Amino acid sequence: MTSRMYTLLPQRDWFWWRILCTVILLCSIAVKPCFANSKDEKKEGYTLLESQQGVLQKGLQSDEELMVEYEHLIRQLPLANFKEKLALIEKIEQKGGQHAYDLLTSLLSGELYYLKKDPDILVYAKKYEGDEYQVKELGEESESKLLSKLDLKKIYKKVRTNNRVRKGIKLSIARLSLKSDSESNKINALKAMVLTIDPVTASAIESMYENERSGKVKEMMSIVLAVHTLKTSQDMTAVSSSKVNQAIVLLGDRLEIPVKNTLVEYKGFLEESEIQSDQKSQLLKELNKALTAIEEKNRFYVFVEKLFFGISLGSVLLLAAVGLSITFGVMGVINMAHGEMIMIGAYSTYVVQLIMPNFIGYSLLVAIPAAFLASAIVGIIIQQTVIRHLHGRPLETLLATFGISLLLRQAVRTIFSPLNRQVDQPDWMSGTLEINPVLSLTYNRLYIVAFSILVFIVLVFVIKKTSLGLNVRAVSQNRPMAKAMGVRTEWVDAMTFGLGSGVAGVAGVALSQLTNVGPNLGQAYIIDSFMVVVFGGVGNLLGTLVASFTLGVANKFIEPITGAVLANIVVLIFIILFIQKRPKGLFPQKGRAAE
Repeated sequence: MTSRMYTLLPQRDWFWWRILCTVILLCSIAVKPCFANSKDEKKEGYTLLESQQGVLQKGLQSDEELMVEYEHLIRQLPLANFKEKLALIEKIEQKGGQHAYDLLTSLLSGELYYLKKDPDILVYAKKYEGDEYQVKELGEESESKLLSKLDLKKIYKKVRTNNRVRKGIKLSIARLSLKSDSESNKINALKAMVLTIDPVTASAIESMYENERSGKVKEMMSIVLAVHTLKTSQDMTAVSSSKVNQAIVLLGDRLEIPVKNTLVEYKGFLEESEIQSDQKSQLLKELNKALTAIEEKNRFYVFVEKLFFGISLGSVLLLAAVGLSITFGVMGVINMAHGEMIMIGAYSTYVVQLIMPNFIGYSLLVAIPAAFLASAIVGIIIQQTVIRHLHGRPLETLLATFGISLLLRQAVRTIFSPLNRQVDQPDWMSGTLEINPVLSLTYNRLYIVAFSILVFIVLVFVIKKTSLGLNVRAVSQNRPMAKAMGVRTEWVDAMTFGLGSGVAGVAGVALSQLTNVGPNLGQAYIIDSFMVVVFGGVGNLLGTLVASFTLGVANKFIEPITGAVLANIVVLIFIILFIQKRPKGLFPQKGRAAE
């Protein structure tokens, strides 16, 4: 058969036939190990998967064990003494994670309670509304309930802390906050641990530094580590190291109080050291340079802070005095009840909040027109019933308005009681704008400054661009001629008095956000308002603007030198002397109005 095939095929074809058979044979030999390897890999894959599942199960078991341990630790808090609580807090920090952060925050704020009958049961008790507290047992599945303050004290007892325990809680919260994703939380945590950082935490911050993405957080980390370097450098080797020198240079432009205190403390350490060296003198030179730079920055920002407080006081004086400037300038009426118009505006704000207790943020916006209308209506009633009958008799007008102020104060005492009333501040006006560690501007004062400027602009528009403003200017310049031209002067007087009183009521809204509301609220500003009007120029709105901010800033710069009472006396003496030189004020009226 083979010989027959051999004879049938040419010799040349037999050569390629043998090559093909050889290739097939080699492939068949190679296929079996390949399948065997795939089976082995599959088996190994199952083994690897099983091992990963085993690790995962072990991890879950360890997490469960941690939670059991964590719950066991927090159950010990109620009956532990203060020393034991410190140790428990450190362990809770290590075991609890985010749960520990929430628990320690509640413990620090005094919101952690335990059941008197069973100290193992812990609850969060947060103030809800009025005298009610929202109580929730520890655990995500538990439901909250409302309890009165009296019932809360009967059933539960607060977990007690002292200053040392609270200090430990703050440090633990700060360390937990470093693991947060929030930039502000990390920065606040680093600020909290500037003076209390230990070597373990310092090494942890160093390891976190490279992986941190936020530039602000990295900057604060550098500050904390620099302070730690100076705190731990207590021998001459550490003092002479370049690391300490770098720390001093880094801290040289910082305004944080702990940083300055650390530099002063380290300077004292160097000066007391008996070892003399070039490195020591160089470090002292760097320390003096850093402390001088910090002092210069502090002085500048103290000046800015005083300027801001002066502008804030000036804005309040502007709101209080601009209405008086209109009535005094147009009608020539010395209204001693102007302060009570401010008081009415403040009480209007209080009443609006009573009507809208669940909408405090919006109530202030509603209170502005309400206070304007309430004070304006009372002002028009006073003008129509009393002042218009005393036209041209300034002494009788002064005495009459003084009597009206007494009546209004007594009426408020009868209706609202003599006690001060607190007006709640909306959330959008709460808090501070922190420029740097030594300069913070409160939002309520910033809003009041902006609001006073807005009121002034609106008032200027009314006086300059409306028919009422045209009539007011005509009457103020020449009353008989305006009356002869058909202007209803009595109507203008009533509207002018109402406008001035309404603006005073708006001032009361602003003051309710700075101080408590009481019957004597307006009396504190009536004298200052008259000084502003006289100093700026009677009936001149621009003069009132300049005078209010000038007196406000001057008062705040004089106060640290002489005290608050003497500062007012100094300002009063200055105005008296100024009037002797310029009786018509900074911006006297010109033309017919000056006659």
